[in-house]
Amino acid sequence: MLSTRRKGKGDFIPKILVPLAEGFEEIEALAVVDILRRAGIDVVTVGMIGNIVTSSHKVRMHADERLIDMEDFSKYDGVVLPGGSPGYENLMRSEKVLKIVDAFAKSGRLVGAICGAPAILVKLGLLKDKRATAHPDVIKSLDKPRGDKVVVDGNIITSQGPGTAVEFALRIVEHLLGKAKASQIRQHIVA
Repeated sequence: MLSTRRKGKGDFIPKILVPLAEGFEEIEALAVVDILRRAGIDVVTVGMIGNIVTSSHKVRMHADERLIDMEDFSKYDGVVLPGGSPGYENLMRSEKVLKIVDAFAKSGRLVGAICGAPAILVKLGLLKDKRATAHPDVIKSLDKPRGDKVVVDGNIITSQGPGTAVEFALRIVEHLLGKAKASQIRQHIVA
């Protein structure tokens, strides 16, 4: 269920949470954050403990918030989980992240997971009888694996890896704001 936050002339502005754990895949995180923000979506990046998070390729990023400081997630319309190793494994070790993802999925809010991050959804049982995709190392653990770059099944969107991050982000935009907005962004970034 999407929130009713409005901007200006009644336009809906979704708010998305992107948790970043040490070892996250930077293309999967930053391409998604960039494209969602270009679409006017309010994206909040969240470090697990601190504001500075180091990616799998040693890129340091300053997260907007710290997960340890956050308690109210009711204002968010979705969560997007980047992969990367050991990033997604570190996300999977966080009880708080697991509770957020489970609550969002069960309440019908958007849950996006790319690369290894669909393993988090498998752990929570959220992909039971759902179509999904993931990195080749993780896809064998899915109930209904698909070879597509991006798979949407209800409120869950999954994708394969860094090379599919732009398409993944565009499908999230489409899910939240419609095909016209996704097409506009696609044209703008020449995708």
